[in-house]
Amino acid sequence: MQSRSYTNLLELASGNFPVMGREREKRKMMPRVMTVPGSITELDDDQASSVTSDNQSSLSMDRMILVANQLPLKAKRRADNKGWSFTWDEDSLLLRLKDGFPDDMEVLYVGSLNVDVDPIEQDDVAQVLLDRFGCVPTFLPPNLMEKYYDGFCKKQLWPLFHYMLPFSADHGGRFDRSMWEAYVAANKLFSQKVIEVINPEDDFVWIHDYHLMVLPTFLRRRFNRLRMGFFLHSPFPSSEIYRTLPVREEILKALLNSDLIGFHTFDYARHFLSCCSRMFGLEYQSKRGYIGLDYYGRTVGIKIMPVGIYMGQIESVMKLADKEWRVGELKQQFEGKTVLLGVDDMDVFKGINLKLLAMEQMLKVHPSWQGRAVLVQIANPARGKGGIDLEEIQVEIQESCKRINEQFGKPGYQPIVYIDTPLGINERVAYYTIAECVVVSAVRDGMNLTPYEYIVCREGISGSETGSDLSGPKKSMLVVSEFIGCSPSLSGAIRVNPWNVEATAEAMNEAISMSDSEKQFRHEKHYRYVSTHNVGYWSRSFLQDMERTCADHFRKRCWGIGLGFGFRVVSLDPNFRKLSIDDIVTAYIRAKNRAILLDYDGTVMPQNSIIKTPSREVISILNRLSGDPNNKVFIVSGRGRESLSKALAPCKKLGIAAEHGYYMRWSGDLEWETCGQSSDFGWMQMAEPVMKLYTESTDGSSIETKESALVWQYRDADPGFGFAQAKEMLDHLESVLANEPVAVKSGQYIVEVKPQEASKGLVAEKIFTSMAENGKQADFVLCIGDDRSDEDMFEIIGNAISRNMLSVNTNVFACTVGQKPSKAKYYLDDTSEVILMLENLADATDSPVTSDDDSE
Repeated sequence: MQSRSYTNLLELASGNFPVMGREREKRKMMPRVMTVPGSITELDDDQASSVTSDNQSSLSMDRMILVANQLPLKAKRRADNKGWSFTWDEDSLLLRLKDGFPDDMEVLYVGSLNVDVDPIEQDDVAQVLLDRFGCVPTFLPPNLMEKYYDGFCKKQLWPLFHYMLPFSADHGGRFDRSMWEAYVAANKLFSQKVIEVINPEDDFVWIHDYHLMVLPTFLRRRFNRLRMGFFLHSPFPSSEIYRTLPVREEILKALLNSDLIGFHTFDYARHFLSCCSRMFGLEYQSKRGYIGLDYYGRTVGIKIMPVGIYMGQIESVMKLADKEWRVGELKQQFEGKTVLLGVDDMDVFKGINLKLLAMEQMLKVHPSWQGRAVLVQIANPARGKGGIDLEEIQVEIQESCKRINEQFGKPGYQPIVYIDTPLGINERVAYYTIAECVVVSAVRDGMNLTPYEYIVCREGISGSETGSDLSGPKKSMLVVSEFIGCSPSLSGAIRVNPWNVEATAEAMNEAISMSDSEKQFRHEKHYRYVSTHNVGYWSRSFLQDMERTCADHFRKRCWGIGLGFGFRVVSLDPNFRKLSIDDIVTAYIRAKNRAILLDYDGTVMPQNSIIKTPSREVISILNRLSGDPNNKVFIVSGRGRESLSKALAPCKKLGIAAEHGYYMRWSGDLEWETCGQSSDFGWMQMAEPVMKLYTESTDGSSIETKESALVWQYRDADPGFGFAQAKEMLDHLESVLANEPVAVKSGQYIVEVKPQEASKGLVAEKIFTSMAENGKQADFVLCIGDDRSDEDMFEIIGNAISRNMLSVNTNVFACTVGQKPSKAKYYLDDTSEVILMLENLADATDSPVTSDDDSE
């Protein structure tokens, strides 16, 4: 197997990575994990293998592959320095996800180790981990690990996702292209390990957190129908923050290659959806409680579910604590005192100093707590070494502790007890047990499970001495920042803005001053939630949603398009296929009476073309087609009749249906017909003031006045605000025009009011009926369009045979422009393909074969 140095990754990071390789030979388990330290293995560049995943699996039952930056293992070098000793990491959330899976579901873990394994040992270690733990290690070379994890993850993604912009090199770190390249390279290594063990038809893949956000593209490129979910454990920032990231599109497109994307809170999901709307014009839809984004025919589900804790571990620790001296010692140490507790990682976003300042403020404003209230602050070591420089934060915290203790302390009493050494879960549980209130003042945090752990510890174990009190009712209180993920689920907590020190101080005073009955009520409410919404409930819910979202995977036709991070999978109905020029030309030649209906913008004219008149080539094609006496050719458009008449003036025999068919002209030498029964447009005087009202308040919007319709367009407005205004306007206009003979419809960046009789579908119906009445029932129908209004034509054509407008022998070609879900059965990629196909029909028109009688 050839390898290539990962140091030259500019092409890879810019999205020009090769297609992943051929499928491995079928085997129940991976044989050995092949690793070449310092290099990225390139698999065979086989384009054909990237577009299907139809190979039969070697396993008959579903399996879950959990992918995260780190495996749920603890590694320790043996005392004799010969080899490694591995054990499960009981603190790892990843390990407990299996609690929510079916008992017979096999679970594999893919991730890196938190130790550096010598290249010589890597194959042996990989085999041991696979055999004993079901773990597949991804060995990242140290220099790649440094740039990937300590660099891009911790210095760029982590600060940005927590709302810290790199205004200077000292705060957040400027974007570094080499770190991005390392991030892509590491994700590719993870993908190769997944590919080595995957059975694409049977396995689920669940990817975790911001370290692996581009992994979905690597896997989707290899297996189009893979059932794949992603959960983000950190916040997702508002679109204004996220859009500052230079590789914003690459990451967002990669995430959209997942089937289900999970977030802790609606706020995080809302920010993600806003980015999709502003950057890609994707709008979400909510149906029966589920949120989904339509992305090239695939529905990408959005899951909102805060993670829970593993109750079993805490309860087992509490049982052990009964026999330990620590709880009793702490109760003796803080006898007569009211303990407030903070447990945080040493992190710039945890707001530890804000908490200390709030405690200082509470002691000042409520002096009765001096000598009685104690804040115990446990500061766990920082995770990783790549975060923001913490020296300044640590100095500030120590100065605050010293100042507060000097001001309010006295012999036998210190208001601040600051612990900055690592504490095990046993010690942590002991502090939870004796604390009257837990305070979380993080300025931004993805979830934060400290309040959940505290609530379970305060409930204690039935018959145990380690509950919140030895005999009395169980009670607890929480003061939590409104900027953390667990805040919405803790309705009984006192929520605070941690930046408002005075308000936080008052909340802390309120929490410890509250009556026992109120504390008990809030505790019971929280415990009911925490005990039922544990980690097993969370993983089970995510798996169920993944199954539901992926239900159509094997029914639809899927294929991959796009290069690099522009890669995506188009998923369409199995009957939906590309229009074959040969097939349509053959049908065209055999036909005697043909109906050809063409949309204008986006079909025979490019949608965003500055030049609004057709080229000479297009005019020539239309003239040749409409000049055939066996053809009835129509341009069917939403444009006004004046602009269409001017643009298509050279086409004398061409039919035109303007303003969605309200006006029709069968050829250039005939008069315009009005298809509506009424020519009273008094409703415009009612609708126009409403549109003007919204136009004045929506920068970038405008009104287009047609003869029979009014159109409000907001293509140049802010996407989010424009969409909201359009929704509001739609309701407003429907209310105002409820008794008028008009239809109010929304389209792509427009809201249109038009007569009820104006519909492209009715145009098609009228043309078919007229041809049949003249004894020339159409035996060939071609209808091409590109937007929502053209779907009316496709629907009418689909039902025309059953309604006897067309015979059962009619060849019908309903064709949309672009690969997208449609009522049409065929597609062409763009206007150039439409023109090429029409040119072939025009050539067939000029050919003498059109006058033959065939074999009749």
